[in-house]
Amino acid sequence: MKKLLFFTVFCITTSLFSQSIALQSFATGFSSPVAIVNAGDSRLFVVQRGGLIRILNADGTINTTPFLSLSSIITAGGERGLLGLTFHPNYNTNGYFYVNYTRLSDGATVIARYSVSATDANIANPASAQILLTVTQPYTNHNGGSLAFGPDGYLYIGMGDGGSGGDPQNYAQNINSLLGKMLRIDVDNGTPYSIPTGNPFAGAIPGADEIWAVGMRNPWKFSFDRTNGDLWIADVGQSSIEEINKALPTDAGLNYGWKCYEGNSVYSTTGCGPSSNYKFPIATYPYGGGYCSVTGGYSYTGNLYPNFQNKYFFADYCANRIGWIPTAGGTITWTAPFSGSLATFGEDVNGELYVAGISNGIVYKLMDTSLGTEDFTSNGFSIYPNPAEETVTLKNANLLAIKQIVLNEASGKIVGSFNPNMGNETSISVQNLTSGIYFLSIEASNGDWHRTKLIKK
Repeated sequence: MKKLLFFTVFCITTSLFSQSIALQSFATGFSSPVAIVNAGDSRLFVVQRGGLIRILNADGTINTTPFLSLSSIITAGGERGLLGLTFHPNYNTNGYFYVNYTRLSDGATVIARYSVSATDANIANPASAQILLTVTQPYTNHNGGSLAFGPDGYLYIGMGDGGSGGDPQNYAQNINSLLGKMLRIDVDNGTPYSIPTGNPFAGAIPGADEIWAVGMRNPWKFSFDRTNGDLWIADVGQSSIEEINKALPTDAGLNYGWKCYEGNSVYSTTGCGPSSNYKFPIATYPYGGGYCSVTGGYSYTGNLYPNFQNKYFFADYCANRIGWIPTAGGTITWTAPFSGSLATFGEDVNGELYVAGISNGIVYKLMDTSLGTEDFTSNGFSIYPNPAEETVTLKNANLLAIKQIVLNEASGKIVGSFNPNMGNETSISVQNLTSGIYFLSIEASNGDWHRTKLIKK
């Protein structure tokens, strides 16, 4: 009966907004992409499970030469491979970045630091490797893989429970094991790192010093909200429930429950404490009916799509649907199915979101096709003719001070920028654009954005 009720609620959580969420192909030709990361500039770095990191430029082109190849030192396939990448907060000055991979010799998880080439910003120095941490993996699955720097400047690492099924060795609740945990280390001090003083088991306290939180099954993607530091963790379920967790950046020592609980339901409470000991998810959905494995994403912090604000986006790997919840919590809403086995999200330097299909090798831009004109017109802006063939006129009836005017493709690619000192009106040529939908975006001097659709015939 419980599963039936859960499924009924799950099925009716649709909305008109979810129907306007679309995936626009941004770049193709990747092999098993499992991570998309920015380095604080316009480039995206796409991690391929087989061991390559490739650079995806803002215009959708892919550099021919990989940024880094680790194919010769990893074991890949299934849940193994080159799984994670993050750049040091001071990457523009120190050139450090960090990777998470499973080692060729024994499948152990390795966290290593590399440096960019001293002479070419598009190539890493493969001889710069420094191994920071190695964690033995008893099975081939549940390797986690994500790593990211938090707002505190420390490196966070998501570790699965070691694999098999049902966590047979109870690693996730064992505070002396690094498996089934969120780890946190200080890579700017110590050799090769030090332990932040706020870690719950640091120093003489019993437990592994690197642990930040316990009770994870397989955290397949976590992220920090760029605006407030909130930590979002998607944890893949066993056979009943997929879960999404949210914590404050100061919440040290949380226990997310596995394997005492799967989501918010009892799994195996032998030897477990009272339910008040555990941090339960902000959202869950049931395994089954085409849904099988959550792919964590991001809370939207971009400017291009106002309707995305205050929402956390994620996906299900098997259902190929994008889901979202309000960042304050609430019901999951799902899109219609897409394709490609959605295995990772990415965030560019402006906070716009991307998602990749591991089976089709496509990186998509997440977009809102319902972008309307009410805010645009209420602030005195208008464009005509729309649809346009050669030229469109932009009027600024309220003579608002403008910082910039940008024209974007539906995918988000910038195809034009124009003089902000327009006065009452200005003409914009669109004759060289292909037919389709575009977004005209105006940033006012106070930082507010005003947008409208522009259709090129």
